[in-house]
Amino acid sequence: MAKRIRITMQTDSLMVLRGRQSRWSWCAQCGADAEMISLNDVGVVSNLTPAEVQTWMESAEMHSTKTAEGATLICLNSMLKRVHRRGEGEQTVG
Repeated sequence: MAKRIRITMQTDSLMVLRGRQSRWSWCAQCGADAEMISLNDVGVVSNLTPAEVQTWMESAEMHSTKTAEGATLICLNSMLKRVHRRGEGEQTVG
């Protein structure tokens, strides 16, 4: 009887839609100009739930800043890194 080997590959994809919702601003945590999105627009560019965003905002991994008008802007680079970490098998609690 011949041996059978099964190889399973898992792939993940992330699509980021860039449009009028984003703007470039200084990210103090990155120490560079970064593309920022409004906290209200996070659901437009990702499939994150409000609870996930809130949890991530409370961690140091998600970079954010406030505008002069008081709106919260999120560093897109930090959000993408966080989403990538989640895709690598990190377990979420909540």
